[in-house]
Amino acid sequence: MAAYSRSPLLLLLFSSVFLCGFGSVLGLKAASGPAEPPNPPVLRPADPPAKDAPAAAAAGASQPRRATGWKLSEEEACREDLTRLCPKHTWTNNLAVLECLQDRREESEIAPDCNHLLWNYKLNLTTDPKFESVATEVCKSTIAEDVHSQGEVIACLEKALVREAEQQDGVRPIKEECQKAILRVAELSSDDFHLDRHLYFSCRDDRERFCQNTQAGEGKVYKCLFNHKFEEAMSEKCRDALTTRQKLISQDYRVSYSLAKACKLDLRKQRCSLDTNLPRAREARLSYLLLCLEAAVHRGRPVSGECQGEMLDYRRMLMEDFSLSPEIVLHCRTEIEAHCSGLHRKGRTLHCLMRIGRGDRSTAVDSVCQSALQTLIQSADPGADYRIDRALNEACESVIQTACKHIRNGDPMILSCLMEHLYTEKMVEDCEHRLLELQYFISRDWKLDPILFKKCQGDAARLCHTHGWNETSELMPPGAVFSCLYRHAYRTEEQGRRLSRDCKVEVQRILHQRALDVKLDPELQRRCMTDLGKWCSEKTDAGQELECLQDHLEDLVSACRDVVGNLTELESEDIQIDALLIRACEPVIQAHCHDVADNQIDTGDLMECLVQNKHQKEMNDKCAVGVTHFQLIQMKDFRFSYKFKMACKEDVLRLCPNIKKKVDVVICLSTTVRNDTLQDAREQRVSLKCRKQLRVEELEMSEDIRLEPELYDPCKSDISRLCPNVAFGNAQMIECLKEQKKQLSQRCHQRIFRLQEVEMSDPELDYQLMRVCKQMIKRFCTDADARNVLQCLKQNKNSELMDPKCKQMITKRQITQNTDYRLNPVLRKACRADIPKFCQSVLNKASEDSELEGQVIACLKLKYADQRLSPDCEDQIRVILQESALDYRLDPQLQMHCSDEISRLCAEEAAAQEQTGQVEECLKVNLLKIKQEGCKKEVLNMLKESKADIFVDPVLHTACALDLKHHCAAITPGRGRQMSCLMEALQDKRVRLQPECKKRLQDRIDMWSYAAKVAPAEGFSDLAVQVMTSPSKNYILFMIALSVCVLFLVGLLCGRITKRVTRELKDR
Repeated sequence: MAAYSRSPLLLLLFSSVFLCGFGSVLGLKAASGPAEPPNPPVLRPADPPAKDAPAAAAAGASQPRRATGWKLSEEEACREDLTRLCPKHTWTNNLAVLECLQDRREESEIAPDCNHLLWNYKLNLTTDPKFESVATEVCKSTIAEDVHSQGEVIACLEKALVREAEQQDGVRPIKEECQKAILRVAELSSDDFHLDRHLYFSCRDDRERFCQNTQAGEGKVYKCLFNHKFEEAMSEKCRDALTTRQKLISQDYRVSYSLAKACKLDLRKQRCSLDTNLPRAREARLSYLLLCLEAAVHRGRPVSGECQGEMLDYRRMLMEDFSLSPEIVLHCRTEIEAHCSGLHRKGRTLHCLMRIGRGDRSTAVDSVCQSALQTLIQSADPGADYRIDRALNEACESVIQTACKHIRNGDPMILSCLMEHLYTEKMVEDCEHRLLELQYFISRDWKLDPILFKKCQGDAARLCHTHGWNETSELMPPGAVFSCLYRHAYRTEEQGRRLSRDCKVEVQRILHQRALDVKLDPELQRRCMTDLGKWCSEKTDAGQELECLQDHLEDLVSACRDVVGNLTELESEDIQIDALLIRACEPVIQAHCHDVADNQIDTGDLMECLVQNKHQKEMNDKCAVGVTHFQLIQMKDFRFSYKFKMACKEDVLRLCPNIKKKVDVVICLSTTVRNDTLQDAREQRVSLKCRKQLRVEELEMSEDIRLEPELYDPCKSDISRLCPNVAFGNAQMIECLKEQKKQLSQRCHQRIFRLQEVEMSDPELDYQLMRVCKQMIKRFCTDADARNVLQCLKQNKNSELMDPKCKQMITKRQITQNTDYRLNPVLRKACRADIPKFCQSVLNKASEDSELEGQVIACLKLKYADQRLSPDCEDQIRVILQESALDYRLDPQLQMHCSDEISRLCAEEAAAQEQTGQVEECLKVNLLKIKQEGCKKEVLNMLKESKADIFVDPVLHTACALDLKHHCAAITPGRGRQMSCLMEALQDKRVRLQPECKKRLQDRIDMWSYAAKVAPAEGFSDLAVQVMTSPSKNYILFMIALSVCVLFLVGLLCGRITKRVTRELKDR
């Protein structure tokens, strides 16, 4: 636009134009004084005015109202420029001529006289009859109230045009042709705010207050006022006028001079002209421009920096004031009035709508309003630059300055950085709310995350058949594209059609963000809305909703169950998707799992590492709870354990079809492996890689009773009754139930017995034993087979290097083993022939899943004393006798029958921390004081057993150790041989035994004599054993032999007599 210098003549012309123009429009005489003229535009060096310009301008503008047939093309000042620049068919239409010359003057210089004429014509434009006729219909109230208003007619028409766009379809008082003319007039006034008379008069003071140093022209004053629109000092009248102007821009971007000029070439280059085949939605014109150019930017096509700067301003403008989007005003009116009225704009009303939009069903917005919000977010594209969202920018400024200061201002990664710090100490509450409100809508269209789109647009086109940035497809809507991408992100090479590395990284980033809030996963929220309300209405903390859905997996509707199952399966492969868990477990990861965490490909290794280090000192409560929760969820479906699924899926399909629950699959495969092992099968049916992973799963399950539903469910009532304050982890609950075994309900007792039977045959599954004795296993049993670890520990139990806690744990397991031979696999195997042979009566009384309380072992002990066991069984019983002789607790029968006597007679010995046989010795010494027959019988059995092997009597063995070495070194232990050797040495006066040994031996002889009196032989075999082990064995045998001889002689004599009598009878 040409510039002008100050001139009294020009001011006079301006005044006359306005007086004349508005008087004509209103049909009234100008009764008032002259209107205030605008501040003259500043002179631009490029357009020096001609000397005779004022006169020419006056000639064109000061005339009384022109006749209706007057044409700009007939004016001498512009004829030459018109002929040179404008097509002939436009000459008859003044607006078309004005539009042509205004557009072309940037390319070609226009004569100064013509410039002045055009400027004055624009100023006087409201006198056009086409505006008058419409104004009398739609602006009656305004005109009647203020007959001398400056620019009110065109301002009223503009407001009416804006109002039409914000109302439901109905009667349109302004015809389409007139609407175009109104917009064209607004466009023609876009370069100089003086030309918008209503806005000029409304904002004179505000212009001086905020934009005093801003030169008029090129729309600069408009932009300055727009930027200060929400300042407290801004007058309400000016704010309203600016809002109307902005609404016109949203209908036609050309109403903004700076935007139209900056982006003119880019629009042409990117072919952003409106498609005439599409519906001409007026309110979509600015959004169409933004979408088209944003698509070009996102695709990496060149768009000038000046144009991008203008786009940024108008995107920020759309986010600041919801009223600039007619669709929002039209479709979200109810929600605004109900929930968001009275809010200061600055983007807060829009964020209020976004908050309602991401709420539950009770406060959810209408679907049409939701769609309008989504469209606005796409047009404004705040994901590309957080500064576009003023409410978010202000709320998160402190967080950005502290947590994201390393990222360039305006970089799209700022939003990702904020998401990474969600629910951390650095996050503030207001920022958290604004961030989640925005991310809710960004998550519903994959294109709104610019980094994701940049890295994945090729993969999306190749794998998901997507179109352009601002194009949608019914077959692949924006919300479904991300689902398609993440399905391909975790495919193996064998499955083919995988994502590129860069795209996969971005997909993982988005998954990590979505795990923070179920509402950020559109598919999950859509399918699980009902279940969230039904099961998880009280779970409002971060991450709780997804955990709740996983907990109720079996109760969910099928559609929700599928999507939760798929997400859980994905987490099992890459647990880093669960950002809250990873954040909680950061200390453990850094200390023990950093090598695994640094790998770009997880494949379940990180979770396995966390499980293995669940009880390290770095493990905090949040991490432990999270890891345990994921373990519990994994039990619902074997697919949720990625490593187990990949290792065993073929075996499961072949051996355990139709089984879904992980615990059932583990039991099925374990049973198969066990059967193949016991039957010495040539080839294991379960593959080697599956067997290895199966072992890992079994070990993990042994750590928490809740991971074994078959054990946990029957024992729930017992847990609450007997172990209410015991933690589940670290196998503590299982250990508590074992210790309270006698008080358990029948079903729980049976399950615990079966568990112990499995653990004794495979000690690696005994979590407490392996944990407490971990270092001792490394010290003593590195070469031992896994199934023989407990046996190895037992053999080294009394070593000086043995850890006391481990020794205590070993003793516990020995006590358990001695309650039932089935819990001692080594004994069971060694005595498999002896047990049914000698102890069948005991077996007949036994139930399948309850202990025999040491009855079978007690039976075998007696047969050991009788020296009737097979060699292998005898060796195992000797070990048991030796162990129980040192610790009375290892003899369940003795404990059961003698508990009262021990408390009465041997309390001090029983209280000793280290048991070395002192309780047994006390009972032997006090044999005569024992009142209970059952206890007396057990003590007598101990005496009987000690005669068979001196090792079974630790007190006697300790006292006679030197004598055994000197006098019985050549005697093989067992079958009472060494005891007989000592007894013979005692009777041999030539041999001098140690005093202590001699005393102990004499005591034992007295005890055995007493035992023989009070416990006569129950049968011939017992009698024979007593004779053979008696100190008077030779005398007894001599007397027995003598008796036999006497009987033989008597029989011989009687036989001869009877034979003679028989012969005499025959002779008769």
